[in-house]
Amino acid sequence: MLDAAAYLPYPKWLNPADNTWQITAATLVGLMSLPGLAVLYGGLVRKKWIVNTMFMCFAGFSLTLLVWMLWGYNMAFGPISHFGSTGSFWSGFIGHFEPLATASSEQGQAVSGANSLVPFHFPTATLAYFQFVFAAITPLLFLGGLVGRIKFKAWLLIVPLWITTVYCVNACLLWGGGFFAQKGAVDYSGGYVIHLSAGVAAFVGAWVLGPRRWQDRENAFPSNLMMVAVGAGILWLGWNGFNGGDPFYAGADAAAAVLNTNVATACGVLTWVFWDMFLSKQKKPTFLGAINGMICGLVAITPSAGWVNGVGAICVGVIATTIVWFAWTFLSKCRPFSKVDDALGVVYTHGFAGLTGGLLVGILADPRMVEYGVHGADFKGTGNFHVAGWFFGHSFHQLWEQFLAAVWVICWTAVLTFIVFKLVGFLVGGLREKDDVLAIGDLAIHDEEAFPEPTFGEPVGSASHTHADNV
Repeated sequence: MLDAAAYLPYPKWLNPADNTWQITAATLVGLMSLPGLAVLYGGLVRKKWIVNTMFMCFAGFSLTLLVWMLWGYNMAFGPISHFGSTGSFWSGFIGHFEPLATASSEQGQAVSGANSLVPFHFPTATLAYFQFVFAAITPLLFLGGLVGRIKFKAWLLIVPLWITTVYCVNACLLWGGGFFAQKGAVDYSGGYVIHLSAGVAAFVGAWVLGPRRWQDRENAFPSNLMMVAVGAGILWLGWNGFNGGDPFYAGADAAAAVLNTNVATACGVLTWVFWDMFLSKQKKPTFLGAINGMICGLVAITPSAGWVNGVGAICVGVIATTIVWFAWTFLSKCRPFSKVDDALGVVYTHGFAGLTGGLLVGILADPRMVEYGVHGADFKGTGNFHVAGWFFGHSFHQLWEQFLAAVWVICWTAVLTFIVFKLVGFLVGGLREKDDVLAIGDLAIHDEEAFPEPTFGEPVGSASHTHADNV
């Protein structure tokens, strides 16, 4: 009989707990997209756009996975291409354009510029899938600024082009060991790479695309607040994987990141409700306002979840949500924001919140919150990695690095998003559906509707419904 011990499934470098947590965290993040965002956005749009909105979420998720496997992962997290001299910007700009498709590349130990201190204790397949769900949610987020008028076939081209030219570049520069990472800029879990870029892309994309029909803007009532509640709840709890998975180890910092995430989010909810009750025109608490506050808290804590303490998490939630509430209430009436139809306000809840959270890292990060290695006699090892903001380190260095990285993300994302949208518009004969199609929505585009009438599931315009024998 063969020695079973010789066939154990664990390589010597693999830690089952770390591997299990990363896959679990990745699944939680995936659930934030499907069904989380699909259901959340489906409930926020008008009834006639539910199918189209949810469908684009599923399509964007699928397209991103193919791009990720064929070239995206190695562009963002593979070996750096070094287009310039060592230490220059172009030497740490992007990784190699190659697929992740061999047995050794999937089952071998994960190696990336993202972990410069300690080795990963799981295979590349785990890291690739974890990073994929982060990439996949980003175009789905900026979709919220475009709903109600974009062609479905245009979306099928926008997603792979945008992931390749925008997301992979920003991810490499900040997460994959690229230039800004080398300079000391940090983004714990995507406040810049995901949320700031999504807010900018939503704003620029909506500007290029043009506004929705006047009737749709004036009657932009949510189709189903129950769907909104379900989607928002999945988003909130799924964020435990978002921020809790980014230390890449099932350790103390992962637990702190999860707790801080929920604290900041609760503060975001209550802060938005407070401002609605006391300063809004209606002076009433609203459920949609609470959801906006929830998103602000989640987004703002994302860049710093494991680097701020509990008080810092409270400050992040309150400060960022306050800034976004005032921006949404007052700045939205000023140019250029008043001239751009960002349908679901992505530039505010993700762009402004992500920017604020990223800058607050440079102010509130506590050096005693250690990501790798922990102070104390109970832990082996002498080194540790932490981030010190101005409040603790009495230096503006970290804030300056955060600022420079934010400027890059805003500018690069805006320019490349504009180019991608213009190129796709040229290729598909315009980005917008025709007005007669926009007047109908789902039924005209997909021959489906979310709540068909009468029963039996057939669309109201189908032959079986219009037939004389139909009773």
